[in-house]
Amino acid sequence: MVTYQFSFCFRLSRHNQSVPDDFKVNPGAVESVAVHSKDPDKFLIGYNRGLVVLWDIKASNSEQTYNSTQQLESLCWSRSGEEFMSAHADGSYIVWSSSDSTEPKEPALTPYGPFPCKSIGKIDWKTAKADPFVIFSGGMPRASYGDKHTVSIMQGSNHVVLDFTSKVIDFVTMTRANESDTEEDRAEYDEPHSLIVLAEEELVAIDLDSDKWPSYQLPYVSSLHSSAITCSQHVSNVPEQLWTKITDVGQSQMAAYSKRPWPITGGKCDTSESSSRDLLLTGHEDGSVRFWNASGSCLQFMYRLNTSSVFNVEVHTPDSNGEMEEEWPPFRKVGTFDPYSDDPRLGIQKIALCPLSETLVVAGTAGQVITLQMEREEREQEIKPVMVNIVSDRDNFVWKGHEAVTPKEGDVKYPAGYQPTCMMQLYPPAACTALAFHSEWQLVGAGTAHGFGLLDYVQKKEVTNRCTLNPQDLTGTSDTTMSRRKSFKKSLRESFRRLRRRRSERRAKAKDDATKGDKNIEEKASPEAGPSASAAAEPPASPTPSEPKPVERSVEFRSNEDSMASMVRCLYFADTFIVNGHTHNPSLWVGTNGGHVFVYNVTVPSGEKRNEDSVSCILAKEIKLRHHAPVISIGVIDGKSRVLPDSLEVQHERAKAPDTSSHHSVIICSEEQLKIFTLPHLKAKWKFKLTAVDGSRIRKVAFVNFRSRSDENYLENDIACLSNLGELSVYSVSTLRQQMQASAIKREDINGITSFIFTKYGQGFFLLTSSEYQRISLSARVQGEPMCTLELAEGMRPEPPPEPETQPEPEAGAEGGEPAKEEEGEATQAEQYDNTDITEALNETTDSMANTTVEAEITQDSVAIIDHTGDTSVTSNVSETAPAETTPTEAPATTTTEAAPVTATEPTPGGDAPEQNTSDDTKASQQKVEIEVVAKVEELKIKDKVVVDDDPALEKQKNVALQNGHDEEITAAS
Repeated sequence: MVTYQFSFCFRLSRHNQSVPDDFKVNPGAVESVAVHSKDPDKFLIGYNRGLVVLWDIKASNSEQTYNSTQQLESLCWSRSGEEFMSAHADGSYIVWSSSDSTEPKEPALTPYGPFPCKSIGKIDWKTAKADPFVIFSGGMPRASYGDKHTVSIMQGSNHVVLDFTSKVIDFVTMTRANESDTEEDRAEYDEPHSLIVLAEEELVAIDLDSDKWPSYQLPYVSSLHSSAITCSQHVSNVPEQLWTKITDVGQSQMAAYSKRPWPITGGKCDTSESSSRDLLLTGHEDGSVRFWNASGSCLQFMYRLNTSSVFNVEVHTPDSNGEMEEEWPPFRKVGTFDPYSDDPRLGIQKIALCPLSETLVVAGTAGQVITLQMEREEREQEIKPVMVNIVSDRDNFVWKGHEAVTPKEGDVKYPAGYQPTCMMQLYPPAACTALAFHSEWQLVGAGTAHGFGLLDYVQKKEVTNRCTLNPQDLTGTSDTTMSRRKSFKKSLRESFRRLRRRRSERRAKAKDDATKGDKNIEEKASPEAGPSASAAAEPPASPTPSEPKPVERSVEFRSNEDSMASMVRCLYFADTFIVNGHTHNPSLWVGTNGGHVFVYNVTVPSGEKRNEDSVSCILAKEIKLRHHAPVISIGVIDGKSRVLPDSLEVQHERAKAPDTSSHHSVIICSEEQLKIFTLPHLKAKWKFKLTAVDGSRIRKVAFVNFRSRSDENYLENDIACLSNLGELSVYSVSTLRQQMQASAIKREDINGITSFIFTKYGQGFFLLTSSEYQRISLSARVQGEPMCTLELAEGMRPEPPPEPETQPEPEAGAEGGEPAKEEEGEATQAEQYDNTDITEALNETTDSMANTTVEAEITQDSVAIIDHTGDTSVTSNVSETAPAETTPTEAPATTTTEAAPVTATEPTPGGDAPEQNTSDDTKASQQKVEIEVVAKVEELKIKDKVVVDDDPALEKQKNVALQNGHDEEITAAS
């Protein structure tokens, strides 16, 4: 383009006097280029200062020049090629006749004037049978709407301004003429049918054929981050009944979208449809939950749930899609991206969905926990929150954070879909950090930084609560740091206790190392269990001398008085043995950030008494981890090393009933280690210390099922972990033996590690960016590789370059034939010097020339090379031992021996050649013998090239002469 500019300026000075002199010198930067709609050899060049040039490529000359007084931004041609349109920085556009450059065909038009307007970034002009379309971006009044991102569509009296919430990058108008035109037949009109707009945060498609120009529903590339994603959950094998309900409700939400099919049909997906129906639920900052179809290789939007309708909060909807505001310009909100939150307290922190009971529980930023049920019809109901005061036993506690969100009073109409049935409001209204619910027992538990509460959502009343704050250091604050009122005497006492504890631990560890020796897995009873725990535990695998125990790092104890130690990190419901080994009953496990585990015995009324009798919850046991590491996950396994199934899975024949005839075990996963305790006595059985071995910390844990790809009946239950280094590891649930370890995420990607979730069958999702999910798989059976094809029209794909013609090689010994070059490789040289008799003679010799010559010069490095690369090492030694006074004719002779069969022989057995004490004189004589023998071999080969004779007797004579000379040289050397 720069070349065109200089050439154009030179020609203007001679042929065109209408261009101002300053334009001839500096017309400005090139802003736009538009190819002629009929003649591809002509195109318009638009310069920044307002100069437009019609350039002819064949003539290499400017055909016309057009001058405008305003700064130019964009150019476009009409369908006929007789007119074009220019857009300018003052918000106006001008229609020009391509044959008349003296003045515009029509005066400049400012659609949103007369006040100063912003520039029009791009303009498009398409013809139709009715009225032509004029589509442009920008051009809004600067004072009133200068901050808006818009695309205007004008056709006769129809006028719409599409209002986007992110910057408009580009747009493309799809026409029927472009899809059907051929070189012989061209349509008279463009007939546009769709407008594709690429914004900075999303892609929006507009249907120009339907009334009011509605938006298309995106089948892919949806805006995941329409509101910032705060949490997510994956649900596998959704029942067909629930899947149909979600699909139908989602379609009713899409009523305002266009009914026409998606206009872009360029590619074809070759990935086979998955037999499993999988959902990905994303919680957002604006209080919404979006349901995505995660069965295939790309996510498809299905349904949106707004929890903001439960509360008294003014909410605006960004996607009106068809409803225009009654003002000028006629704005209409399009797209789903909404970076603004109406109330930060609405943000979703935790999601839990039971697909079998069709129950959904969401927990928010202000301590609200909402239980919802799927309904096909809309209905009115009143939701009264159940208040749960976690700090009721802390009289001096004062909450200084935000207030709770006020729910709506009276009957509220909720649309079809998930509708609220019960709500628990925790006090203090802090963000929920843990959530669990059991749809069979109909209990919901939620935890915050202050404690947890348990709710019966059938009877809609509180079951129990517990404050996990340290009562000694609590000063009545809330989110501020807690004071540490400790005396000097108390500090000294704790220091001496810590020293004595470490000394005893070192002694116990030294004693254990003498008797036990697995790599990472230890079998050790807790100090409280005594000797009986060691006797009850299973014996570990015997150590092997080749696998020494790794050096463990010194892990510092965490303070119990940390302000974050009270945070509840995990909640878990399990039907297992708590009181004794004979009866199992429901239980609730609560893990905190300070390494504290509370075990509650829950009594749930059965049958008809469920709606009458109250649920009781009594603290049964407590577990305190030694290093006070945060407990991030808990799981119970039965006697057959199977994780207890989720609620209602046994009734729906999705899982086998757990084994209750033998003892259960509980796996407690902290940030530093995995540990197995026997139930109900809580004796330590197995553990895997992650932080002590490699210094990493566990961030995400899940109990996953790995089914064999070839055998349908083979299934493994394992623990999948993600560390703070971005590494994935898998451990068996029976012995905590590490099965695999792989790097998945960069350790610097904090958002990716924080947003990571595991699926039930060994896959994982994490946010690669704020708007993109990355899927990984640890299972060979479950693969989500996208496969697609794009069919190109004939002539679009470039032809492959022609293959080079192979030239025939000259025969060995032919008259006038040139010897092959050294760079052609060993194969070419072997073909050039193809002499089978010489090869057989050298191979049949017992004490070959290679053994005699190279034996005294072999080093330890060259021996290793010989083992792996064969003949190359011998050649390299021959080359290195050649003296400096070698004549030029001898140098290629050394290289030529690479192809000779000498390199096929092996060194003398024993490998003790490097240890021989050979004098310098002997080495020098051996070098001389080697050079002379190689030169003799080369002399024979040169003679063979000159004299072409196929007589076998002559060939044998050459071999005998060569061998005799070889023996004579060896005798002289010795």
